[in-house]
Amino acid sequence: MNNNDKDATYPTTDLVILAGGQARRMNGINKLLQKFDDEIQLIKIHQLLKSHVAKVWVNSHRDHSMYQRIIPSIQFFPDDEAGFYGPLMGMKSAWSHVQSDYVLFVPCDVTYIPQKVISRLHQVLQSHPQAEVAVVEMNGKALFPFCLLKRSSLATLEKHLAQQQRSLKVCFAAMNMQIAKFKNNALFFHSINSFDELQQHRQLSFI
Repeated sequence: MNNNDKDATYPTTDLVILAGGQARRMNGINKLLQKFDDEIQLIKIHQLLKSHVAKVWVNSHRDHSMYQRIIPSIQFFPDDEAGFYGPLMGMKSAWSHVQSDYVLFVPCDVTYIPQKVISRLHQVLQSHPQAEVAVVEMNGKALFPFCLLKRSSLATLEKHLAQQQRSLKVCFAAMNMQIAKFKNNALFFHSINSFDELQQHRQLSFI
C-alpha cells in the first residue's frame, strides 16, 4: 500500500506520461519538452506527482536520452506497435512494463494537475468495484487520457485495438468508467493542442 497522499492510503501506483503522439498541429514538436508555464512539462509533471507513485514512466518513441538527462531516474517505453495508434496503444503497452496493478496516465500537454488527484481517483474506483477506469473531469469536461486504470483493463484495451477502435471514450464505456470531479475556475485550457492555444495560455497566465 502507498500512503503518500498524507491523509489517504491507496494501492501502489505507477505514473505513465503519455507522450507518444505526433503533435501535428504543433509541427511535430515534443510537447513534453516544452515550457507551457515556468517549467518544462516533464519536470512540472514529475515534480507534482513523483512522491505519490512508485515509478514514473514516459510513453514515447523519441528523445529517451533527453528525458534521462533531465531526470536520471525516469523510465520510458515506446508503443508496442509503431504507427501512432493513439493513447489507447500507449495504455495497452504500459502493462508490459509496469509492475504495479494501477497506473495513473497523464497526457504530456496537461496544463493543471489537481491536488490529491491519485487518491481521489482511487476512492472512486474503490466505491465501484466493477469499474476498471476512473477519469478526471475538470470543470465539467471529462479528460479521458487523464485517468487511473486497473491492470484488469488490459483485455478490453487489447480487444478494442484489435478491432481498430481507438476512441478512449468508447473503450472506457466498456470498463464501467467512473468520474472524479475537480474544479479550477482560473483554468482556460485543459491541454495545449496548438501554438495559438499556447500563446493564449501564456497570456492568460499573466493576467
